[in-house]
Amino acid sequence: MNDVPDSPRLEIKNLMRSFDGRRVVDDVSLRVMPGQVTCLLGPSGCGKSTTLRMIAGVEMQDSGEIYVDGALVCDTISRVPPEGRNIGLMFQDFALFPHLSVAENVAFGLIGPKPERRARVEALLKRVDMMRHIDDYPHQLSGGEQQRVALARALAPRPKIMLMDEPFSGLDDRLRDDIRDETLEVLREEGAAVLLVTHEPGEAMRMADEIALMRDGRIIQSGAPYNIYNAPVDREAAAFFSDINVICGEVHGALTETAFGQFLAPGLAEGAEVNIVIRPQHLKIDFDRSGKGPNPTPREGTPARGVVTRARFMGNQSLVEFRMDFDGSILHAEVPSVFLPKVGTPLWLMIRRDKCFVFPRT
Repeated sequence: MNDVPDSPRLEIKNLMRSFDGRRVVDDVSLRVMPGQVTCLLGPSGCGKSTTLRMIAGVEMQDSGEIYVDGALVCDTISRVPPEGRNIGLMFQDFALFPHLSVAENVAFGLIGPKPERRARVEALLKRVDMMRHIDDYPHQLSGGEQQRVALARALAPRPKIMLMDEPFSGLDDRLRDDIRDETLEVLREEGAAVLLVTHEPGEAMRMADEIALMRDGRIIQSGAPYNIYNAPVDREAAAFFSDINVICGEVHGALTETAFGQFLAPGLAEGAEVNIVIRPQHLKIDFDRSGKGPNPTPREGTPARGVVTRARFMGNQSLVEFRMDFDGSILHAEVPSVFLPKVGTPLWLMIRRDKCFVFPRT
């Protein structure tokens, strides 16, 4: 049985960076283990790329420390230059040299005897299925082919760490998933610790072993994709991963009254306003009972009536919008396949209580 690594390949501690008096990266710390893919996920401008640039050594932090295999590579006193950190880089534009062939691009930066360099180039090009283009130039390649060459070039020096900044965002949607999967497979085979920057939750969920969710320069939550998705730290974190419904309420006796019955709100002050968050796929239409049959289970809660205000077919499911009788609020339900009730149709709804999140209103 293989030993499980217990020390991080990459570790950053308390990184800070400000521009023009604005804190862009604010006390960011994380660890990436060998062979692990970690995604820095967040909206544009939240500090993801600046964090990556500091790790790469092309941006200097105001404070904090960066370690590779336990060795300090940068603090505010000493600094290993970018070329000495054994870190590979991949960016959105691929940055291939237009005057060099595919083989020359991949070999760029390699040292050692020429036969060894050539063997490494050919091995990587075979691995990314680009040997037939070995003598071509970047302008002769498609976007997906350029991405494969950029990956081979980044991996050629056998970096311990691979930093990737939105590397797939320029690709056609139909191609992107295949390229992502191929890239991930190659990276895992190479055993590099990978830190991927993206603003797309689907990409992070698809690729990452760990997600670090950033907002306003800080990591607000980190963990496995399943845990981040199913136990968001606040309403904004839940909304970043999917559409949400928000049911507003007020705490009385540690309970909040809603159209779907009472919800526990432990630890919140009397009279505090709360948001109960539920995703559209967990709002169910009560086709069987129409709200009039046997009592629902505790998990389902109380049925509530709404009137259809809009229905749209979305391909794999239908999205139905309701105005609730209880308070006039608007809720959305995702229904598998085709379901397009007429506007004005009253229907009874149920919610998965175990899929609801209760947050203080901010």
